[in-house]
Amino acid sequence: MRNKLEKLKKKNVELRAQLQSMQSAFAELQLENSELKRRNQYLLLQMYGRTSEKMDSRQMELLLGLPAIEAAANIEETLLPPLPARRRTRRERRPRIAEHLPTEDIIIEPEEVKKAPQDYVLIGEEITQELEVVPPKYFRRRFIRRKYTNKMNRNQPPVMAALPARLIEGGYAGPGLLTDIILKKYVDHLPLYRQEKILKTRYGIDLSRKTMSDWVGKVADWLKPIYNHLYDELRQGGYLQIDETPVRYCQAEGGGSRQGYFWVYHRPDTGVLYEWHTGRGTDCLKPMLDTFSGTIQSDGYAAYNSYAKSRNQREHDAGRPRAIELAACWAHARRKFFEARDERPGLAGWLLNQIGLLYGIEKELRAQKAGPQLRQAVRASQSSVILARIRRVLDKKAASLLPRSQLGAAISYTLGLWDELTRFRDDGRLEIDNNLVENAVRPTAVGKKNWLFIGHPEAGERSAILYTMLENCRRLGINPQEYLYDVLSRLPTMTNWQTYELTPANWLAARQRLAA
Repeated sequence: MRNKLEKLKKKNVELRAQLQSMQSAFAELQLENSELKRRNQYLLLQMYGRTSEKMDSRQMELLLGLPAIEAAANIEETLLPPLPARRRTRRERRPRIAEHLPTEDIIIEPEEVKKAPQDYVLIGEEITQELEVVPPKYFRRRFIRRKYTNKMNRNQPPVMAALPARLIEGGYAGPGLLTDIILKKYVDHLPLYRQEKILKTRYGIDLSRKTMSDWVGKVADWLKPIYNHLYDELRQGGYLQIDETPVRYCQAEGGGSRQGYFWVYHRPDTGVLYEWHTGRGTDCLKPMLDTFSGTIQSDGYAAYNSYAKSRNQREHDAGRPRAIELAACWAHARRKFFEARDERPGLAGWLLNQIGLLYGIEKELRAQKAGPQLRQAVRASQSSVILARIRRVLDKKAASLLPRSQLGAAISYTLGLWDELTRFRDDGRLEIDNNLVENAVRPTAVGKKNWLFIGHPEAGERSAILYTMLENCRRLGINPQEYLYDVLSRLPTMTNWQTYELTPANWLAARQRLAA
């Protein structure tokens, strides 16, 4: 009897252990199922939904509840003195057709007036406008160099004028054609094989994509000195924003394709630069950053932290001060809370509201065109209060949330980068996020959907040079067609040192001086 009882007890313990194990496994499966559902919803949102993180007041009311919003508003009124109000100006209505365009007037007279103009007096007119276009005109340009011989001295060799310096020796591409090909590929995202087809079917011009590809490479080689000047300018400053974006490229040998990267460097007061690498490791940062000292702002990718630690250790061993400080991006942190808003609406909504207040301060500073000193002073007095409030809530809630939950991961990410996320508060040069450099990545994102991959690893550097020139033009409001045509026309007669005059910023400054 006792043996039976002991066996039953033992069996009971085993069953309880099995039950506990099954319950634990069930909870794990529930968590995994929830995570898979979240990822599925995220993918559907990325494919078909609205990806903007902006939220209007009605959405915030649903997340927080109206009383919470009113309380938050009252807190801000007591803690944050408002920035000086700026005067709002009424936006002028734009003309339907730009007034700077060339105008062609067509006067239409009534038939009665045509028959007897002496019987009529002009008392007014009505004007109807339309926007028209003349298709591009391709033409052949011939350089005719006449040879002469001296009448008085027949032994003197014939004389002939020298051929003007050209971009492509022995080629037949003019600067206007090269400009057109590059803009169509890198601004309009029209691959070379499509350009080849258009030239053939619409204009009867046989121009192979191979020839155009060779020309694009030659133009990039000519622009390389200007690219190097921009490279040096960015390294001389003490602040850089960095991002990287994947691009497929064809292997030089063995066929197939691999993944390379455009590394994009940006400083708000200087410009933007693309750099091509076939990888994404810390070695890719060395060409730009090994001679740079200051703050780099990026997302949470581990390569930046790894490079900074290695570089700072080298400086420490050599008896020099730290070379690299890291700053993080609040847009990335905000995105994680935005994606977690359905999991814990109240907490996520409150955090989004606080981050929104930080961005509200930055918006006002931009509207006032505040310099670094004013930005640092305002952030110290206003942003510091909000940051301290966010930190208290994150510390309090971190222990009560599962690390694998969406909101738990968002809090862990933010706390792990807290020093980097708050660095903008103490340095007026820094932006609150990395959005400016991410905006520079967009042209490649659109282009990849059309040309899919880079045809050769070496072509990546050429594309980086051309994207750099064109993106700087866009940032400065320069017409890229005017810039490229002028630069490509002048480059053959210039030295490498003179090419500094042709960086987009210097080119624009020279144009403005001439117009003044």
